[in-house]
Amino acid sequence: MPAAGRPVTASTRRRGTGQRVPVALLVPAALGLLFLVLPLGGLLLRTPWTSLGPRLTAPGVLTALRLSVQCATLATLLCLALGVPLAWLLARVEFPGRRLVRALVTVPLVLPPVVGGVALLLVFGRRGPIGGWLDATFDVTLPFTTTGVVLAEAFVAMPFLIIAVEGALRGVDHRYEEAAATLGADRWTTFTRVTLPLVAPGVAAGAVLCWARALGEFGATITFAGNYPGRTQTMPLAVYLALETDLEAAVVLSLVLLTVSVVILAGLRDRWIGGP
Repeated sequence: MPAAGRPVTASTRRRGTGQRVPVALLVPAALGLLFLVLPLGGLLLRTPWTSLGPRLTAPGVLTALRLSVQCATLATLLCLALGVPLAWLLARVEFPGRRLVRALVTVPLVLPPVVGGVALLLVFGRRGPIGGWLDATFDVTLPFTTTGVVLAEAFVAMPFLIIAVEGALRGVDHRYEEAAATLGADRWTTFTRVTLPLVAPGVAAGAVLCWARALGEFGATITFAGNYPGRTQTMPLAVYLALETDLEAAVVLSLVLLTVSVVILAGLRDRWIGGP
């Protein structure tokens, strides 16, 4: 019990709780931490630090890295163009089936990426309803192209953006938008001049998470776009291919992806994880 007259603060409660951690929880918690950290430590231990520079500047690595960054960036821009309006619709508009739409939006989060790639192939392939029309009308083929990589990455990454933006929209004070409408602003002006600036941090955080997810996408990409060096072989696909021939190269490529993930999570820690 704290001394009489001394307020019980959040830090006091945390210290009091931290001093009485039951062993029944501490042991599995420590094992869980080791389970998550040890593989990463093993990756760092097996990294060929002495030859890291030459391996990172190898032509195949630089090509895969450049393609990964380009495709992830384009996929993020596509997600922003389509995902922000969809998030606004889910957050602000009451319509029949909204819960179903929200569930469908989050399906790629739990859907095996390979299944997502098969679904994309069935729709956008040459025999699919959209892919067949594009091929017959415009002579445009999407599977096994760089554009296919962008579509596959956008498919699996867009839910991260939508969830982030919808949460930010729900947290915005509606009085600002009502004031803009009272002053004569139409819906579009209110959205672009009032709503978007208010939710800009949420949009930025969602875009970064979306970009990181797109950068690390593997299953849908290899199923829908294939693994062609210089055209569809992104970093995760290069790691998979290097495992069969050069383990050290696979470790170096994995280290690059790990570094990107750690930097992004560290930058978004306060927004998504919280804590001091």
